Amino acid sequence: FFTEPATMRNTSQRRESILQMLAQQGSVQVTDLVEKLGVSAVTIRSDLNALEAQGMATRSHGGATLTRTPPPEHTIRQKDAINHEQKERIGAYAARLVEPGDNIIIDSGTTTISLARHLRDATGVTVATNGLNIAWELADAPGVDLILTGGLLRKQSLSIQGSQAETCLQAYSFDKLFLGVDGFDLQFGVTTHHEAEASLNHKMVERAKKIIVLTDASKFGRVSLHRIVQLDRVDTVITDASISQEYREGLHKLGIELFIAE
Repeated sequence: FFTEPATMRNTSQRRESILQMLAQQGSVQVTDLVEKLGVSAVTIRSDLNALEAQGMATRSHGGATLTRTPPPEHTIRQKDAINHEQKERIGAYAARLVEPGDNIIIDSGTTTISLARHLRDATGVTVATNGLNIAWELADAPGVDLILTGGLLRKQSLSIQGSQAETCLQAYSFDKLFLGVDGFDLQFGVTTHHEAEASLNHKMVERAKKIIVLTDASKFGRVSLHRIVQLDRVDTVITDASISQEYREGLHKLGIELFIAE
């Protein structure tokens, strides 16, 4: 994996590889990374500086050490089994915020699909989604008009992404975005594992009047590689009762509305 420099020229792939090596070894050296990844020392230093800015690494003389381990990415089926009961409660609570006549975006994910399940009896609601599983859940809901973005299907997450999906959203204005996340950090913001998903999620944020994050409390304090948005753009967070006091107070200080689904 680390012996094919030609495959390591993409910035996102290269930084993910550096993170993997940091997680395995605890530290890395610029000279070793130059040899393994086939890029210049200037490029590697830029990568390490970027990872330090994300709070994942600490720069040291000639290299970097691991600060925190990014959460692992699971398949959609694995994700669905993790904290399933909490996600169901969060989805049920989120459904109460959807009103007849609303035009909403539901982001792909396993917490957001719980919301979709609780909207099957909604009336007069338009739902746009990049989630293939979410579209399937709402396909026969009589009171829901469904917009499915075009683009490339990422099978691991059953999410549709890419420039075609982003262009699709430009034609619309939405009342609310229900956003799923892989990481939520008070300093760094809302993050996800995959670069194209982060880019599409950012477009969703631009097209929606209100941003509502759905996340179980295990995501707090985690930082994935790609930032979607900083917390000054988030209006509301819906989570479960295991949220820490630090995050309750932190969200309050930021002026973010917090709902606990119990």
